[in-house]
Amino acid sequence: MKAIFNKKVIAESDKTVVVEGNHYFPPASIKKKYFKPSDEHSVCYWKGDASYYNVEVEGEVSPGGAWYYPHPSHAAARIKDYVAFWRGVEVTD
Repeated sequence: MKAIFNKKVIAESDKTVVVEGNHYFPPASIKKKYFKPSDEHSVCYWKGDASYYNVEVEGEVSPGGAWYYPHPSHAAARIKDYVAFWRGVEVTD
């Protein structure tokens, strides 16, 4: 699977974990230079508190375009620190 933003591959892995239709990419598979910390947070009733990254590629920004669970619930432990995408980031095989 690949995550693409502004025509650049920002993450790539054949070991994503699919949860609720979203591909979660292993932390080592993301190209960190495209990810900036965001102050955005949300809560999933069963996964826990999500943190976000702003995705930035060559002047284009997807605010909060990536999210992850640094401290997931026990039920979501397998996606700890794995990164999922939305807000204009295309995930494709």
